[in-house]
Amino acid sequence: MNISIFSVTENGRQLSQRVAEMLRGEHFVSRYCFHKHTDDDSAVFWNMGSMVGRLFQRSDAFIFICACGIAVRAIAPYLGTKADDPAVIVMDDHGKFTIPVLSGHIGGANCLAEVIAEAVGGTAVITTATDVGGKFSPDSFAVANDLIITDLKAAKEIAAAVVDDEKIGFSSDYPHSSLPDELTAFGICRTGVYVGHDMSAKPFEVTLRLVPKNIVLGIGCKKGTSEDSIEKAVSDALGRYDLDITMISEVCTIDIKKDEEGLCSFCQKYSIPMRTFTAEELMNVKGNFESSDFVLETTGADNVCERSAVLGSGGKLMIHKTASNGVTVAAAEKPIYLDFDRKIL
Repeated sequence: MNISIFSVTENGRQLSQRVAEMLRGEHFVSRYCFHKHTDDDSAVFWNMGSMVGRLFQRSDAFIFICACGIAVRAIAPYLGTKADDPAVIVMDDHGKFTIPVLSGHIGGANCLAEVIAEAVGGTAVITTATDVGGKFSPDSFAVANDLIITDLKAAKEIAAAVVDDEKIGFSSDYPHSSLPDELTAFGICRTGVYVGHDMSAKPFEVTLRLVPKNIVLGIGCKKGTSEDSIEKAVSDALGRYDLDITMISEVCTIDIKKDEEGLCSFCQKYSIPMRTFTAEELMNVKGNFESSDFVLETTGADNVCERSAVLGSGGKLMIHKTASNGVTVAAAEKPIYLDFDRKIL
């Protein structure tokens, strides 16, 4: 996570150092101190609201060591939707209380607050009903297992049903750990969760579809292929199978394409990591792939897109080679295991 920590007082500055040091092992942390109480490891601010505005789009979490009202006023002008807002946590400058005030589930503020509170010897003040009652949270489960929440309204209705002790149905195309008490895979339920790529599935009257982000794209392309051509080829290939770019976890290709401008730009546009393999690694992949003598002569591998998709995913092809304007695209599904005990952080 990209975490921004703000402090106002001298006690707050010292506490921000402790929190930053604790978090920096796993996260990128930046500190911002009010100009009267700063140090060499922090940036200086005079107006908190203006600084928050500059950081809002590129921060996954904000930690404010100050009065709650100051923090709320600083973030208020920049808030968007539940799905997009960063985690926001407020701490008093003695570290007694750590309070997640925004994006407790989806943004991971609740879990982050608990980690911080334990580290500084304080108390995490969690106010979300499912957490207070120790119950299943569809938001937290989705984020922890890298699942896309397709309907926030349905998620909210299911969370409310959990709090009201209504049994929630569960249907999944993937293996999973033992279900929590609030969920059942049997019987007829009004509300329920479905995990899979079938966007038409509706096993319950109120169905929350959680879509795994586990599709690995294999892409091959001619030298100099534009970003637009790659994007269109990917869109066409996914569209035939009712899949979406948001489901892509990784793009894989051959190593000679690691600096291909159009391909790199495509990955950067959608924030998709790219991984490359040598021709030898690709040729060692077992399976039945469409072979091309031209591609073999040019790259050293007889097929780039299918082989790289399978190698990158460790799974099976779900989209075989499709070709369009010098771009070849294939896709494979990465095996996943759903864990109800997995934490967001």
